[in-house]
Amino acid sequence: MTTALCVPQWQGSSAAGARRLAAGARQTAALVPADAVVTVPVLDDPGTFDQGVRAHDVLLANLELTRQALAGLGGLVVTAGGECGVDLAPIAAAQARYGDDLTVLWFDAHPDLYTPRTLPSGSFHGMVLRTLLGDGPAPLVPDQPLHPEQVVIAGVRAGDPTEYAYLARSGIRSFGVDDLDRAVEGLSGPVYVHVDLDVLDPAAFASVGYPEPSGVAPDRLAALLSGIDNVVGAAITEHAPPEGTHNPAEAAIIRTLAASLVGVGEPPRPGRGGADG
Repeated sequence: MTTALCVPQWQGSSAAGARRLAAGARQTAALVPADAVVTVPVLDDPGTFDQGVRAHDVLLANLELTRQALAGLGGLVVTAGGECGVDLAPIAAAQARYGDDLTVLWFDAHPDLYTPRTLPSGSFHGMVLRTLLGDGPAPLVPDQPLHPEQVVIAGVRAGDPTEYAYLARSGIRSFGVDDLDRAVEGLSGPVYVHVDLDVLDPAAFASVGYPEPSGVAPDRLAALLSGIDNVVGAAITEHAPPEGTHNPAEAAIIRTLAASLVGVGEPPRPGRGGADG
């Protein structure tokens, strides 16, 4: 059984259109080829700035609500965000279940390796991966953090010097757009796949809060996702459609990526649907 877990959380983003992420989560969840859609009743208020994090109180409450929703689900869960913070509970649950055998494959234009000390805006979606690795705002850090050797970052092409300094000293495997295929080489054991839609080239998919040029072609990404064995969980995040609009081309891209993660249909041929940069 496959479940689309809709988490319409927007508070971790400080983008001008952050609230659009809630609608994006619902649109994304509807495009996942799932047997059921479960929507987490996240809070919608802006919350308060605490411990260097915007909406710290709301994020903590939403985290507990997401944990509760996950506890009642079996089979494959595809989390639909919302900003990247929606993946905190699902990845922590996968780590608790699979331990050091788990690999987290993080497709994102940004490393998401800030801390409250290095990101003045306090936008938690820029700290999510660092928090999962055990160095984040309490009490959002999971009980069983990831180890750097469990993480592969792919499609990265932006970020802050502090994030890249951490990458260098931690030894996390990281790949850009040109060498994206190497990110999936040799993966074994259970794999959790996180897809931030800003990994895509904005010429093909523009409805994100922080688009970065020279991204990945959608069909290239879908083909890579189709080839990953033993996907035990996944997320598609950061869809921020303009208010009151529906973009059929972008919807088709999300549908294809989701189908590739779930293992439905034929894998697309890479090289179409946008520039690879």
